[in-house]
Amino acid sequence: MIVILIISLILDGLLTNYLPYLVNDLSLFTSLLTVVTIFIIYPGFRKRERKYFITIFIVGLVYDLLYTNLLFFNALIFLVIAYLSKIIYKNYEVDCFKLIIYLIGIIISYEVLCASIFFIFDLVPITIDKLIYKITHSILLNIIYGEIIYFIMNKLLKNKKKISIN
Repeated sequence: MIVILIISLILDGLLTNYLPYLVNDLSLFTSLLTVVTIFIIYPGFRKRERKYFITIFIVGLVYDLLYTNLLFFNALIFLVIAYLSKIIYKNYEVDCFKLIIYLIGIIISYEVLCASIFFIFDLVPITIDKLIYKITHSILLNIIYGEIIYFIMNKLLKNKKKISIN
């Protein structure tokens, strides 16, 4: 699980270097791979929730240090996303089809939280149009990545159960 988080963190950095992500760029591929991975890996930590939240907080700090220069910004937002993930997994069934809806909700939650903080603290001028643009241009790539990681996680967790049973 940690390896998948680290890979996502690195891929986020690489993709932002090669894909245009500013407003009015012609890209439908704004990456939020780490945010998607936070949601997908929860079942691997289901019985160790404290470790999950600590891991997510540390990943958020690293994300802030590497990409945003706003210490604790993403660390706290990632914790909120982790908590939403916990609620979804505990109250709803997650399969490959419902995953698309949940990932859209997670992406919207992340973008709205970021935009709200930017607006409240007047860090970056933000409008509803820019927010909608960011959301719509981040969904496609992240859903594809989420489905791939979901498939990998299912295989890992099934193999883990088979090993512990035998």
